Amino acid sequence: MSSDNPTDTDSDSSEAPQIENTRIENEMEQSYIDYAMSVIAGRALPDVRDGLKPVHRRILYAMNEAGVSSGSSHRKSSSIVGETMGDYHPHGDSAIYDTLARMAQDFSMRYPLVDGQGNFGSVDGDPPAAMRYTEARMDSIAEELLEDIDRDTVDFQANYDDRLEEPKVLPSAFPNLLVNGSSGIAVGMSTNIPPHNLGEVIDATIHLIDDPDCTIGELMQHIKGPDFPTGANIVGRSDVRQAFETGRGRVRVRAEFEVNEDAGRIVITELPFQQNKSRLVERIAEDVNDGSLEGIRDLRDESDRDGIRVVVELKRDARPEVVKNQLLETRLERTFGVINLALVGGEPRVLDLKETLVEYLTHRREVLRRRSEDELREKEDRAHILQGRLQALEHAETVVETIRDSQDRDSAIAALRSGFEFSQDQAEHIVRMQLGSLTSMEADEVQSEFEQVQARIERLEEILNSQAELDTVIVSELRDIKAEYADERRTSFIEDAGTVTHEDLIPEQQCVVVMSEDDYIKRMPLDTFSQQNRAGKGIIGADLKAGDSVASVFVAHSHHYLLAFTTDGQVYELKTYEIPEMSRTARGKSAVNLLDLDADETITAVVNCDKVGADVDEERYLTMATQDGYVKRTAVQEFDNILSTGIRALRLENDDKLVDVEVTDGEYTIVVGSRDGMAIRFPEDQIRPMGRPARGVRGIDLQGSDRVAGLAAIDPETDDWTLTVTENGYGKRTLLRDYRVQSRNGKGLIDIETGSRNGSVTAVKTVGYDDHLLVMSQNGQIMRTEVKTISVVGRNTKGVKVMQLDEKDGVASVDVISAGSMADEPAADEITADEAESADTEEPQLVEPGDEIDGQWLNSETSLCQTEGGRIHARYFWITGRVLSREIFLTISRSAGEPIVRIPTRVGSCSRNDRENIDTGRSQNSLSEGTGSQFGR
Repeated sequence: MSSDNPTDTDSDSSEAPQIENTRIENEMEQSYIDYAMSVIAGRALPDVRDGLKPVHRRILYAMNEAGVSSGSSHRKSSSIVGETMGDYHPHGDSAIYDTLARMAQDFSMRYPLVDGQGNFGSVDGDPPAAMRYTEARMDSIAEELLEDIDRDTVDFQANYDDRLEEPKVLPSAFPNLLVNGSSGIAVGMSTNIPPHNLGEVIDATIHLIDDPDCTIGELMQHIKGPDFPTGANIVGRSDVRQAFETGRGRVRVRAEFEVNEDAGRIVITELPFQQNKSRLVERIAEDVNDGSLEGIRDLRDESDRDGIRVVVELKRDARPEVVKNQLLETRLERTFGVINLALVGGEPRVLDLKETLVEYLTHRREVLRRRSEDELREKEDRAHILQGRLQALEHAETVVETIRDSQDRDSAIAALRSGFEFSQDQAEHIVRMQLGSLTSMEADEVQSEFEQVQARIERLEEILNSQAELDTVIVSELRDIKAEYADERRTSFIEDAGTVTHEDLIPEQQCVVVMSEDDYIKRMPLDTFSQQNRAGKGIIGADLKAGDSVASVFVAHSHHYLLAFTTDGQVYELKTYEIPEMSRTARGKSAVNLLDLDADETITAVVNCDKVGADVDEERYLTMATQDGYVKRTAVQEFDNILSTGIRALRLENDDKLVDVEVTDGEYTIVVGSRDGMAIRFPEDQIRPMGRPARGVRGIDLQGSDRVAGLAAIDPETDDWTLTVTENGYGKRTLLRDYRVQSRNGKGLIDIETGSRNGSVTAVKTVGYDDHLLVMSQNGQIMRTEVKTISVVGRNTKGVKVMQLDEKDGVASVDVISAGSMADEPAADEITADEAESADTEEPQLVEPGDEIDGQWLNSETSLCQTEGGRIHARYFWITGRVLSREIFLTISRSAGEPIVRIPTRVGSCSRNDRENIDTGRSQNSLSEGTGSQFGR
């Protein structure tokens, strides 16, 4: 067609628009800004005035227009969704229905705006039923948001297709933004406003009206904090104050539960806001199954329509406080991130509490002003009509005659206007009046109505001319709403007395940690293993599976951090209490849950971090020894930041393995012992400090197939002997002075005779007199004994039986329990002078070889030792020791507070010279034999 192909002769054709060149980044930036603002203002963020997003507002308005009020019958949700989508919200029906359903959920909205009938979802995360099955209508409180919307109280705008009009904002008779809260994600920003108690918010709003200069602190005297529909508890008040003062904050919300120790259960009755109950139960079960949550034997969800009830049944030996704390750390406490972001004048702003209420009051005052103006116009129009009717009643006969004489209605109206000076509206109204309205009773009613209308006009003019009167109306209406809809708080506050960690609930005690070759690990209280005499068999310490054997045993405090070194030279950090506590007969749990160990990698040494960081002003080193004889010293600062996967402690070559690690201070002497019974002692400073990647230097020159068995660091203040234990259960103590100091990388001296009886050396330690020894066999037997029960002999000897082993069993690991770590051991200086005086009346005791003499006050008549006529006496000295066949080691102190004197001695009598040495606190290696003299003053 010609019209489809315009020619140059078409004078009406418009010119094509000019093509403009622009930079693509500028066009992208502007287009993105337009899109972002469309999302921010038209979809994701609520308006500060009514607290609603467009979709919420349109659903409520569509229900209002359709007459689906709280007093009407329920209507199918699909009908409501269809009308909303067709008239006001041109988006997907699922988005509209999801919004409608959420407004009906009492666990999502503090004060639901929709009264739903049917399945609208659950706290378990179940979705609502299809919209064709559910029904809904407005809740009565939602009508308060729409009240007076037909009185020109708010501005309207055209809907998406210009057929209808929709409100830009609802009148909102209460601060819905704070009452029901809101959440949404826009472009580059998000909002997350918690719900609050209606009564508290109204009280704060009234307080702000009465005192516009009030502080946020004063408003908080009314609004205590968020009030979640699911209840629960807010931990502390400082976070709430920060959120109210800045518009941003993080509020900790804790579930409501009851710990019943007698019944051995924890019952959860309220959950943090927006927490999925079903998912919570699943995650607790997962934690129990993977071992991260201990002490739970059963988990039940007993919730019904009356409320939430999740029952956690505890094991018989579980500590309820520990389990409760573990649940709080992982599942029963959540953080609600407050972002009080809303649209103010079409722009997003973060508002504090007072600013939010001020913006609402500004809106509400504007609504009341416009409502009053609209009502005033209505009342003035009505008064004008009533005034005309009253005038007509005064001249009823003349008015009737004038109308009767008129030719038609229009001429009657004209005659009335000219004859009585009625207005057009008055004349039209009089013409339409019925004759029955001319009665005297009707006249009285018109007069009464006119007076009422006049009074209302005066009141409206008073409201419009005075903001104080306007505020009085707002306060009155707010109080009416509070009286009708307010309820008690559901969310309580609990004081934050400091975060109670799992560690705080773990008893402080010494623990025995056992690890097997197959990487099973567990801990047990040290007092599980009572002291035994030397050469005992011990008791079962681990029930190993077939083919497994003990790799290491060590003693550690339950609250201390540990550096766990492996045979491959890796070091890991863990807390002792993180190791599962189990019974003696338990196998343990796989260490892969705690440490990222490789195949064939086992823990070979453990260092207590409490020792490492004992004094920050002192240098501390970790001194290591490998099986091929290399030693290395590295500053502890190199191990400050240990990854969960561990870090490299030293470099190993040629299938070498790390054997032992000790903490030193730079001035110790080191003893390195080999499996074939050789030992070398050299100063620590012969090993220069090196970094973690270094291999180290030669510490001992090993012969043949010999390998290093252990490393001992000598502390001159606490260590008295070296202790050597062999794989067949034999061992000995040897005085440190028997090991002369040499240069490193020597062959060393003979430490103990190995061979078929003793077997190879398993451990080399340094010990003090009051220390204890913990020995564990490969098959899981553990024996605890006192160090002093093991004989003191020379270097090149076989030693004595330390632990009785079964056939094909052997010593796997040895650890020393230092005297200072055993709180139950009484110190010598704890005895008072009164106790010493009372000991003078005790009967003399004859002590024979083999007797125990621990913890006795000896008076002048007590015979301490008696062999071959020799005798040692003491007066008011606290003395401990064990009498052996040829030797006794005495720990002697004066009364409380005086120094301890340790005297290894042969059994026999003493001379005056010996007595003076004891009185002056000097330590003797032996006592001379003589005719005998008396210790004491």
